[in-house]
Amino acid sequence: MNQFQYVRPTKQQAAIDAVAKDATATFIAGGTNLVDLMKRGVMTPQKLVDINRLPLTRIDADPGKLRIGALALNSTVADDKQVRARQPLLALALNAGASAQLRNMATVGGNMLQRTRCSYFYDTTMPCNKREPGTGCGALEGINRMHAIFGFSDKCIAVHPSDMSVALVALDATVQVSGPKGNRSIPFAELHRLPGDMPQKDTTLEPGELITAVDVPDGPFTKHVHYQKVRERASYAFALLSVAAALDIDGNNNIKAARLAMGGVAHKPWRLTAAEQALVGKPATEESFRQAATIAMQGAKAFKHNAYKLKLGPNTIIQALKTAASVA
Repeated sequence: MNQFQYVRPTKQQAAIDAVAKDATATFIAGGTNLVDLMKRGVMTPQKLVDINRLPLTRIDADPGKLRIGALALNSTVADDKQVRARQPLLALALNAGASAQLRNMATVGGNMLQRTRCSYFYDTTMPCNKREPGTGCGALEGINRMHAIFGFSDKCIAVHPSDMSVALVALDATVQVSGPKGNRSIPFAELHRLPGDMPQKDTTLEPGELITAVDVPDGPFTKHVHYQKVRERASYAFALLSVAAALDIDGNNNIKAARLAMGGVAHKPWRLTAAEQALVGKPATEESFRQAATIAMQGAKAFKHNAYKLKLGPNTIIQALKTAASVA
């Protein structure tokens, strides 16, 4: 690992200034992803700005929403009574991610910003436009079984790895950030970006901007929710594909509202708005779920090794919706 400076500011503005004024600096909190990337030489910051002393760990039950501090631990959020009662889909997604040990270190803000697990990104001997722009994409013609089927470009076909983010995009969350130009709010669906010609940029954050919290609005999705994750081992692993599903069902078993998003299929958490709209007004039956799954997969395109996702995708959507509908 390369040498680096390490500072621990206690004031938010000092932390922002430290990163904004030094292009080689980066924030660190739990470090569950960043330290690994530094050990492998994928990221080589010359200054780490440890933000763990900032007061950003609170979970506040505000009218109409939960505000979750960026430094709240994944395990704390998943176990929080207010989160489990008002946003059970978020708790399910958090508990599906990583291991218990990692959830005890990982923070909400860091979870959003974790880098792709594409093996070509981690292997510094291989070409990767995300790690080193202009070098090419090894995954395009390589082993691409974990890779995207939506929204990719000829520069990058990597996927975003966070489970939590799939739930947050489905729940219309909003990210609060603070930076050199002040504070602003970012709709969660606009936080992560597609690769296009600049796959090295994962998010729409500006240099020096710090995530301070995420707001999750109250909604009718407190009973019929499910997070379906397909992975290669039961202990812990990143998703081959995942689905966050939430339904609001009336007394006649008709769907009043729906939320759907997929993970492991794109450079960002992939919201399925067309499928959501197709479910509204339909009975909560397997036939309705199959129709929605067909709509959800429109436009999907596979590569040599990930064609299985074209079949796994709709099946996982259907299973997630069936399970959500059956949960009372």
